[in-house]
Amino acid sequence: MLAAFVTWLADTIFRLGYVGILLLMAVESSIVPLPSELVMPPAGYLAAQGRMDVAWAWAVGTGGSVLGALLNYWIAHTLGRPLLHRYSRYLLISEARLDRSEDFFRRHGEISVLLSRLVPVMRHLVSLPAGLARMRLGRFAAYTALGAGIWCAILTAIGWYIGLNAAVLRQADVRHYSTLASAILLPLLAIVVAVYVVQYRRHRAPRSGG
Repeated sequence: MLAAFVTWLADTIFRLGYVGILLLMAVESSIVPLPSELVMPPAGYLAAQGRMDVAWAWAVGTGGSVLGALLNYWIAHTLGRPLLHRYSRYLLISEARLDRSEDFFRRHGEISVLLSRLVPVMRHLVSLPAGLARMRLGRFAAYTALGAGIWCAILTAIGWYIGLNAAVLRQADVRHYSTLASAILLPLLAIVVAVYVVQYRRHRAPRSGG
């Protein structure tokens, strides 16, 4: 049944074209928890078959992620913390998850916007604390685009690889390769965080000493 669903989704994406990828990834990046693993790998799979252009698929997928994140940012920025927490259930977000996303943002700072794009669940939630903190929009968009671009490239490449080597796109294969990619990324993320913290402290030290 799952294989049939993935095949249906790939055919649906093909019929909708690049606009479909844009809209689905915008939904994935907003308050609706649609996994990006159900969107970008089928796009890469179709590209491997010559039914889509891989660069365009990646570009619109990344663009859709940024649009959805900007929507979340705007909601949080407009509502503010009290109203966001009060109406979180109407936004399909539990208060516990909202609290965890705020804690993640507080602990890691603005770079958490980049890092979270590579972490399941946090991917679509970190835009909310960024909006609450009134993070500069340009930096927010840049970090979001960079993180989303990396993740979309990984998922598109997975779909491309499966499309070249298998007759059917199976969700189990997508899950296997995306988990492997995440395991490889984790130590790299740790290095990025360490470098960021060191640079941030060096930047803050002269101000604190003055």
